[in-house]
Amino acid sequence: MNSKNYWKLIAPLTVAIAAILLSFTLQPLSVSNAGSDTTYEKLKVFTSVLNEIEKKYVEEEDSEKLIYGAIRGMVKVLDPHSAFLSPEEYKELHIETKGEFGGIGIEITLKEGILTVVSPIEDTPAYRAGIKAGDKIIKIDGKVTKDMSLLDAVKLIRGPRGEKVVLTVLREGEPKLLDIPIERDIIRIQSVKWKAIDDIAYVRILAFQDRTIDKMKEALESLSIGKKPYKGLILDLRNNPGGLLDQAVKVSDAFLTEGLIVFTKGRMQNQNMRFYSDEDILVPKDLPMVVLVNEGSASASEIVAGALQDHHRAIILGMQTFGKGSVQTIIPLEDESGLRLTTALYYTPSERSIQAKGITPDVKVEMAPQPQKKENDKRFLREKDLFRHLENSEEPEIEQDIQTVPEEPQQEEVPQEEIKEIPEPDKESQDTQLNWAVELLRTWNIFSKLKTQSAAE
Repeated sequence: MNSKNYWKLIAPLTVAIAAILLSFTLQPLSVSNAGSDTTYEKLKVFTSVLNEIEKKYVEEEDSEKLIYGAIRGMVKVLDPHSAFLSPEEYKELHIETKGEFGGIGIEITLKEGILTVVSPIEDTPAYRAGIKAGDKIIKIDGKVTKDMSLLDAVKLIRGPRGEKVVLTVLREGEPKLLDIPIERDIIRIQSVKWKAIDDIAYVRILAFQDRTIDKMKEALESLSIGKKPYKGLILDLRNNPGGLLDQAVKVSDAFLTEGLIVFTKGRMQNQNMRFYSDEDILVPKDLPMVVLVNEGSASASEIVAGALQDHHRAIILGMQTFGKGSVQTIIPLEDESGLRLTTALYYTPSERSIQAKGITPDVKVEMAPQPQKKENDKRFLREKDLFRHLENSEEPEIEQDIQTVPEEPQQEEVPQEEIKEIPEPDKESQDTQLNWAVELLRTWNIFSKLKTQSAAE
């Protein structure tokens, strides 16, 4: 291998090791020498293995493939959200945050080493083809996904518009594997949708992208919030996988007049950040609010729900959220590759850690059960189900005060993602959680008056 190319490829690894060596020099001498010697010896082992493979392996291997593979292996022993990004993958990451890319439209994760669908994104080819949350992807175009990384899986699933990809999935309740052909398209995720349900304003955020706050402002203006006499506002964060931290902070700020929104804690001083609200709210503070969450609400959506709950600005209704309370920092590397590294944890204003726990709703409401659903069928994954997830060291929350609403029977299966056609909430509504949120807001004044009278007595 050309020595120039060798050092260009190994640079990310040597930089990381150099940083470790430097940190040891700041410790007492005995610890420093032991740490440095150990790290140096292991680095020698690494270079020896690389040299042996290049000289003696039965087939000549690409040096970039070997070095990148070694770095991926090193990062793989960390938590499931840390990853090494090749130059191509690093470029794709920036495309995703813009909300437009070529693919089929699914959120995926690894559960016990198996590629699993978190949720299909509505109005996308995967959603229309019938991909469901909880589907285990066994093959992609005939290639077995066992031990495949998320990034490699995404690379296989994405492709030019009009071309097909076949996902072979294992689905709970199905006797055999399902081959589902899906035609790729340009995925344009509309991060915010809205609708007036008679006297209730409804805003749904599907993901936190770089212009989510602008789209939310558009939604509030279109609904004439502050001008029309709404009885309340529903903010729907169900199946929202998260996204950009700054957008979550700005969305929270739209409803709060003051106070802490979220803070982060990490090992490095620059990872200890605090984000506060200002006085420039977009929604009148006396407008009652309900925030809808479920097991698919993660990361940035949990930050918003946690902030509004801690400030008593909204009632959180639905199910316990996903529990992704870790911060990933994107670190660019010399050869245009990148490192997505977990560097801190999120905390709500009341100092609750979200990690592997999530946000507990004030009012627990389950979606009406599917007729064919088995008792032990867990359709949603949570952070605590992921292999190598970071543990939450806090004491478990006491849930005795959570109000639980009984389930309503469901007449037929209607995917809850179909928000474009929101039915008038009534006893026949298929969206149990939305139905309860609407009824809660419509009776809000009654309970407020009873509370005021009780306090006066």
